Amino acid sequence: MILPTAEPNAVTVAVPIIFAATYLGVAVGRVPYLKLDRTGIALLGAIGIMALSGLPTQAVIGFINWPTILLLFGFLVLSAQLRLSGFFDRAAALTASRLGHPARFLLLLMVVAAGLSAVLNHDIVCFAFAPLVGAALLRRGLNPIPFLVALAIASNIGAAATLVGNPQDMMIAQVAGLGFARYLAWCITPVMVALGSAYGIIWALSRHHLALTAPASTPPSATPRPFNRFHTMKGLIILGLVVALFFSPLPKELVALTAAGIHLASPTFRTEDMLGLVDWEILVLFMGLFVVTGALEASGYGAQMAGYLAHHGLDLASLPVLALATAALSNLINNAAAVMLLLKLAPMTHPHAAYVLALANSFGGSLIILGSVSNIIVVQQAREMDINIRFRDFARLGVPVTLAALAGLLGWVAVVT
Repeated sequence: MILPTAEPNAVTVAVPIIFAATYLGVAVGRVPYLKLDRTGIALLGAIGIMALSGLPTQAVIGFINWPTILLLFGFLVLSAQLRLSGFFDRAAALTASRLGHPARFLLLLMVVAAGLSAVLNHDIVCFAFAPLVGAALLRRGLNPIPFLVALAIASNIGAAATLVGNPQDMMIAQVAGLGFARYLAWCITPVMVALGSAYGIIWALSRHHLALTAPASTPPSATPRPFNRFHTMKGLIILGLVVALFFSPLPKELVALTAAGIHLASPTFRTEDMLGLVDWEILVLFMGLFVVTGALEASGYGAQMAGYLAHHGLDLASLPVLALATAALSNLINNAAAVMLLLKLAPMTHPHAAYVLALANSFGGSLIILGSVSNIIVVQQAREMDINIRFRDFARLGVPVTLAALAGLLGWVAVVT
């Protein structure tokens, strides 16, 4: 994406101040005495850039990568249609019914969650799977914590397999101009290594802790959405066509929007119901961060920051350094904010850098609860069933899995480069 460059006297010292305040707020997640969340903070940062930077409104709007926003919106509608059709609930229920052997069930759960997360919104996968899987485990007298943590971790890893697995991958693909087929070919090996390592580590650390330490209360009955076979098949066929067309030269955002338009013209699902399931907050968060980071780059402060980091030994042109910095920042500030910042600071002159950025962002999201929205969704859904996944419970599995996944990624980088 080509960014407009402001005149030297058009950008004031307000830009780095607003940037720092926005990213600090996104990292903390709130502002004292206010009800702002991360999305509100990013939106206020964008408003601050428009009001105080001296940049013209047209230039500020130009910082937003609209193909990324449109592609993300299209996939959110595709996921909403499948959710309304009952597909996610049916898949979760079928997976939860295979509890005869815990080791096999854990493998099935992780493979299904990773596979769905590769082509659909991985947050929705966790939202739909967590209550049904958790309730089934409680009824069988099994400790649900390792399985639910495995669900979150598998969704994070699986989302890295394709360019549409999560919003960050979509953004990286648009900014770096990545091709769907080449990305898949390069990334599938480290993703499979990471998923296999995750399964082995989680089972090894949890196999002797599967019994409940206290009698479980009667789990609340999860009420799945009614399953509509016709609309499920329609949604899956259209999704398959969308993914197939991503291998063509057609603009990805146009393909996704066309598919979304077909679903919106539905004789069964109301437009307000479908759009009500779209995650508008993530769209606003991305637009706000695009504006803030775009202003930083246009002002020249971004290049100065990258030069300062390189001068002090943090050269983001080095793929191992980029991988570790991405994983660390994803847990310190926010995975979307980390990718947005690193896209401005790290040179994306070679596709390998973009691949590493995408994979390290997804793999790093499994470190702790705050590393990914999927983790938070699983923990919140578990809490509603009186299942308390503590910080140390998640980190006990997430830390070794993340270290193994990053080690596999670095090993793959060494082999292919």
